[in-house]
Parts: sequence; C-alpha cells; structure tokens
Amino acid sequence: MPENARLQSADPQRPAWSVDWVARWERQQERYAVDREERFTVIADVVERVTEGQDRPLLVDLGSGPGSLSARLATRLPRARIVAADIDPLLLELGRTRHADAVRFVEVLIGQPGWIEALELDRPLDAAVSSTALHYPEPASLREIYRDLAGVLRPGGVLVNGDHLMPEDPVLAALAELVGRRHAGRHGVDDAEDWTTWWADARRNPEFADLLTARERQLAPAAGDGNGLSAAQHEQLLREAGFRHVGPVWQYGSSCVLVAVR
Repeated sequence: MPENARLQSADPQRPAWSVDWVARWERQQERYAVDREERFTVIADVVERVTEGQDRPLLVDLGSGPGSLSARLATRLPRARIVAADIDPLLLELGRTRHADAVRFVEVLIGQPGWIEALELDRPLDAAVSSTALHYPEPASLREIYRDLAGVLRPGGVLVNGDHLMPEDPVLAALAELVGRRHAGRHGVDDAEDWTTWWADARRNPEFADLLTARERQLAPAAGDGNGLSAAQHEQLLREAGFRHVGPVWQYGSSCVLVAVR
C-alpha cells in the first residue's frame, strides 16, 4: 500500500462533533453545486439501475470528502458495499464518525501510483461515482485515472461523474454561469456559509489540530485550481480510456452528470 494511503476504522469514543460540522459542510457545498441534491439523486438513479439484480453491489466514491454522496447511495442501496476515497484527513474523519456503519473510508490520492490497490477491492466494481472532484487532475493524469477505472469496472459497470462542466463555447459558458447564479439566488443558497469561512472556523477548532496538520502535508502536492475541461473533453478522455457509451444524462447550468459505461 502506498505510504500516504491508509485505511482507518471509526473510533466509537469520538465526540459527536461531526454532526454539526457535516451539516455545515453540506450547506456550504450547496452554494457551489447547482441543484446539488437533484444531482445526487440522478447519480443514485443511474447506479441503482446499473446494479439492479446485484446482491451486494460494489461501489467506489472518488474524492468523497465526508461522504455526502456515499451516504445517499447507502440509503438508496442499503446492501451495497461502498468504498469512499479521499486524501483529506479531516473530511475523512468527519465521514468516519458519521457513516462508518455504511461506508469504508480510505485515505489515498486518486491517481497516485498504487491508488487502486489501496482501495483493497476484492472483485470488479459495479460502479464508480464522483461529485465535484474530477475537475482537479490535469488531462494526462485524468486519462490514466479513467484507464485505471476501466480496468477495475466489470463489463456493463459505470463511472458516474457529477461536476462543474462548462460548455466550451464562451458565450454558452457565460449563460450557464448565469443560470447557476440565478438558481442559487432563487433557492437562498447564495448567502450560505462559503468554503473559506468553513475552513477558517475549522482551523480555530482545537479538536482538528492534528488532522489539519496532516491535511497540509497531504494536500501540498495536490494543490490546483482545476483542469477546466468541458464535458466534451471529459467524454473524449473516457473513450480513449476504453469506455464504450459516454455522455451527459442530466445538466442544469454548468452542473452536469456524465455517465460512462464500461
């Protein structure tokens, strides 16, 4: 297993501070993902359909954070085995204290050498999902991540990616951004706590000191503003990686659910 990939079990003696912090995380994330809850529902719809008839479907959530998407999938598919992978020690610990009974959390940087082995999969995946995480790797790295996933998904298995995927046309991109802003305003999420405030408050919490120190070490090589790829560019990389059927199944502004079938 890679040096910085470790699987930890939940500590039943942990304080219940994760409830409030995860609730705050959910709220601030709504500020950035247009119609986030519907996007999660669409992802779950696809996974449920593809795993129909499977007794114990095996799923992996890429860039899971505290397990927002994993928890919703566990509710929809209570017999599923779900592996949530992320590199952020604090978000993983929040997830473990909230969802350890339904999700196995793994600390690993998606795309690093040996990351698939760190997941400790005992059979091919039925589905890989992600939400707002695959816009970070550079195109060449993302192509390899897609190839890695194509190699561990069963035939007919799916990759379902919900993310901010702007149109390539700048005029359409501006309109998509406008649609997102208007939606946020109508639903009252544009005045929610933002990313910067959430993390600033987390740094003032002494409970998080060790986790934040570890976070600074872990995220240093993974820093970046994103690859800026459009849905069409993701589709091309997925086809190059060996996926047969690729395309969006839902979109609202720049919020898109892209599906690739192995």
